[in-house]
Amino acid sequence: MTESSENTLKVAHQAFANLQHGLSTGDWNPMLDLLTEDFTFWFPVGPYHGLNEGKAKAQDFFQYVSEVFEQSIKLTSLDRVTHNETTVVFEFRDEGRMWQEPYKNRIAVSFDVRGDKICGYREYFGSDGKSN
Repeated sequence: MTESSENTLKVAHQAFANLQHGLSTGDWNPMLDLLTEDFTFWFPVGPYHGLNEGKAKAQDFFQYVSEVFEQSIKLTSLDRVTHNETTVVFEFRDEGRMWQEPYKNRIAVSFDVRGDKICGYREYFGSDGKSN
């Protein structure tokens, strides 16, 4: 593994830990601190569907996530981590309560790394939201 690839993996693992922290506590500051100012993210549904740009928009998005999952959401398994020189993808399962209803899902999140920051994020999910 190259030094660049090792750094990418290290930064992305920190971002993934910060994502889990935000999901379970509602404290998104560690995640926001890791983002570049020109951060972009893609989300598949809802008010943030499609491409979103900027750290301020990311802050709004993460706050929205905390509102949707009022009682927090927990990672139940990390199934796979795949990476190259600039991008790391985490495939995992999670569960909790979404809008007061039981929630389970399979998720893939992709982090693009530039230096020691996250410059891009994409999220995909594919189950029916009730099974995993």
